[in-house]
Amino acid sequence: MTDNLDLFSAPAPVDIAQPAIKIEALRDQLNHWAHQYYVLDEPTVPDAEYDRVFRELQALEAAHPDLVTPDSPTQRVIGAVMEGLAPVRHTVPMLSIHTETDTEATGAQAFDARVRRELGLTEADPAIEYVAEPKFDGLAMSLRYENGRLVQAATRGDGEVGEDVTHNIRTIRQIPLTLREGVPPLLEVRGEVYMRRADFDALNERQREQGGKTFVNPRNAAAGAVRQLDSSITAQRPLSFFAYGLGAITPPGEGGPQFRTHFEMLQTLKSWGFPVAAQVRIAAGATELVAFHQQVGASRDALPYDIDGVVYKVNRLDLQRDLGFKTREPRWAVAHKYPAQEMATRIEGIDVQVGRTGKITPVARLAPVFVGGVTVTNATLHNLFEIRKKGVRVGDTVIVRRAGDVIPEVVGVMPGKRTGYVPNFRMPTACPVCGSAVVREKGEANHRCTGGLFCAAQRKEAILHFAARRAMDIEGLGDKLVDQLVDANVIRTLPDLYRLGLTSLIALERMAEKSAQNVLAALEKSKQTTLPRFLFALGIRHVGEATAKDLARHFGVLDAIMDATEEQLLAVNDVGPIVAKAIRTFFEQPHNREVVEQLRACGVAWPEGPVAERAPQILAGKTVVLTGTLPTLSRDAAKDMLEAAGAKVAGSVSKKTSYVVAGAEAGSKLAKAEELGVPVLDEAGMLALLAGTGA
Repeated sequence: MTDNLDLFSAPAPVDIAQPAIKIEALRDQLNHWAHQYYVLDEPTVPDAEYDRVFRELQALEAAHPDLVTPDSPTQRVIGAVMEGLAPVRHTVPMLSIHTETDTEATGAQAFDARVRRELGLTEADPAIEYVAEPKFDGLAMSLRYENGRLVQAATRGDGEVGEDVTHNIRTIRQIPLTLREGVPPLLEVRGEVYMRRADFDALNERQREQGGKTFVNPRNAAAGAVRQLDSSITAQRPLSFFAYGLGAITPPGEGGPQFRTHFEMLQTLKSWGFPVAAQVRIAAGATELVAFHQQVGASRDALPYDIDGVVYKVNRLDLQRDLGFKTREPRWAVAHKYPAQEMATRIEGIDVQVGRTGKITPVARLAPVFVGGVTVTNATLHNLFEIRKKGVRVGDTVIVRRAGDVIPEVVGVMPGKRTGYVPNFRMPTACPVCGSAVVREKGEANHRCTGGLFCAAQRKEAILHFAARRAMDIEGLGDKLVDQLVDANVIRTLPDLYRLGLTSLIALERMAEKSAQNVLAALEKSKQTTLPRFLFALGIRHVGEATAKDLARHFGVLDAIMDATEEQLLAVNDVGPIVAKAIRTFFEQPHNREVVEQLRACGVAWPEGPVAERAPQILAGKTVVLTGTLPTLSRDAAKDMLEAAGAKVAGSVSKKTSYVVAGAEAGSKLAKAEELGVPVLDEAGMLALLAGTGA
């Protein structure tokens, strides 16, 4: 990574002949970054760069011990109390542990050798027993219980003084507010508050949809949530907790427990109701530490939460006491890191990609950077609003994050690196794949290609939607077959489906003659359909099954729908401005009209007639909910009948529900209907209602 060091916001070069000046510059830089990370929860450099500068300072201070001061970042736990949160002095200091940045096996071996040396052991002595556990990427927390009740929760802060965040910690469901019987009168549990990856992704997606601030990584999302002054904000951000140690505790002679090992203490915490990581293991000597590091590293991407390493602790508590501490960290523990998941690099350009559903995503082309164990050259920028919010421009030095199998993303711009004026990125007005118009609907963040039936990037998705059961119902045309047909360039547009022959299908991998004949038969059968099914099958944005049926009922014939103005479309039941514009935009595309005409030419047909011939809408304006299994009708058949009579078929019961049709094994929907007094019908009752003879 030395080739990329010029990208980072490191201190300006200083004459190394003046070590005092160099040391002071490094301390200022580290303190500045620490303030952004720990106090503001807005990091501007990746952890790997902070670690690099920290090690540089350590090396200089080791070479010039006379220049070491008590307030140096190497001599204290970095952190501060946030304004507005009450300070809490820790009874037992919350110290950090030494970080071993050598991500290979030698990191574990060096720690074991150091412990054995300090204990005065020789090669003839048995292996030391350790506890090995994941190193969570979250916020350290101390939970104080008195007589089994949570009375205070405090952050690490500077190790001596933290912040009182009890009001927020009470919102975390994994943290018990009261403990089971048998716990000591005083108990301080140390652990980590973190956010699961799925919860983090969902939070950021909500923030994007609402135009709010997105978070750099789960750690900072968790830290920001814990340190809110308003606990209602914290409650909206799903946090989790793992316990890994103790602070103050009632002594054994006064009713407290007597632990012999660290592992025994963890198992006791678990029995008291605290979550402890399932990966915690006892490891004998360096060999088993190395195996643990490799094993957890191999499964790191599959974990539901972020870790940036593993932690090794001498298991026997008497040996921990013998080893003691040095300045800011215990001699009996070490954090063994994995490759960084966040690194800095430069944006060399911004391209766009067209997704399977037509979404246009801007993608940053990067100077290659090794992050999360792989070399990354591209990272998503999500959408134009994200680019503007983060202030990203070509040539910027940015932080790139890759965690697990998640697509790498640009999470922030490193300040002070831009040279000269660079214009803002602009989204294309035409799709780079098919040339169709690119639009962004009001209230949406994403731009989309309008060429759904024509765009090669959307071809597979368009075919699968067209063949779906509720659309053209082409049995046997699933994902794998569509992949083969499109990848082999056999199918380019929807009409090509109806031009398939037995020979072209049999030529595909794992396609027997009988299977090919079944697909051809299903295609032939699908030619006779209904106008609502055909409309839905076209995949017009915002046109679902119900809207397709409303359009068919209102206009009667397809040509009238294709030629309708937005004003005429707005006259259709439940069609608003956004849906009307989407329909109009779809049929304004010449290639979409061409696909429709070709499908007709291939024999796809449906009954059409004047609007006046439509059946009376007996259930117009009524909302019906289906639940359970009906004796003779499938759920789809019942839904079709109800919608043909003008009813809206909903998925949940409310006060506005007109009827609930219940079959065998009806569940919570039936109970809700009875609770609200909504009329409940069986299948016979529904049929009577449709015939005009029922309730």
